[in-house]
Amino acid sequence: MKAPTTRRSALTWIWEWTKSILIALVVWFFLRTFLVEAFKIPSGSMENTLLIGDFLFVNKALYGAEVPLIHKRLPAVREPRLNDLVVFDSVEEDLKVVKRLIGAPGDTLSMEQGQLFRNGVKVNEPWVVHGDLTAGADPVQRARMRRWQSAHLAGGSRADYNPDLQDWGPIVVSADSFFVMGDNRDSSYDSRYWGFLPRLNIVGRPLMVYFSYEKESWRPLPFFTAIRWTRFFALPR
Repeated sequence: MKAPTTRRSALTWIWEWTKSILIALVVWFFLRTFLVEAFKIPSGSMENTLLIGDFLFVNKALYGAEVPLIHKRLPAVREPRLNDLVVFDSVEEDLKVVKRLIGAPGDTLSMEQGQLFRNGVKVNEPWVVHGDLTAGADPVQRARMRRWQSAHLAGGSRADYNPDLQDWGPIVVSADSFFVMGDNRDSSYDSRYWGFLPRLNIVGRPLMVYFSYEKESWRPLPFFTAIRWTRFFALPR
């Protein structure tokens, strides 16, 4: 009679483990979908606010998480604000990107020699990094900038409009859209090139750096040997 009892015990043990795993997966899926998602910084476009090799938790509930399959959003805690760091779905590729929100619907934006102006007022941006204020886009990218920006010019002649990386506008941000840029202004592929960011594309806001390492370190196995301990638990702003 011991064999059936042993078999039942084994089945009970397997079922309890399976149930625990299923519950853990459901909890993980819920947290990742509606509350917090991990994100890795792959480029230097947000230096020195965010560094290559930073691993972040992203707050997805703040702006209203998207419900899978039905593509509807939960109610937002608040709407995106100027100067927020935002993680969003790229308008061009199947990837997530992080930039700073510098223009809201109805804002008039321009840059003059690398200085941002919003609604005619010079904007103080202590987080911005400029390596070379004379840096410009290549002719192909400048033509692309001209094509999309010309339709949103606040004034002036479209015929002679010739924007560049550090000099463009004034343009008016469309309804239900935002303008985003990287803090590392000379090395950021952002709204200047590809246009306005739809509100629906915004996923969340960086919450905290939970791990960081110097990817280009000379040390072997930098993921373990070049850890930036001072970046742990940093709150990106």
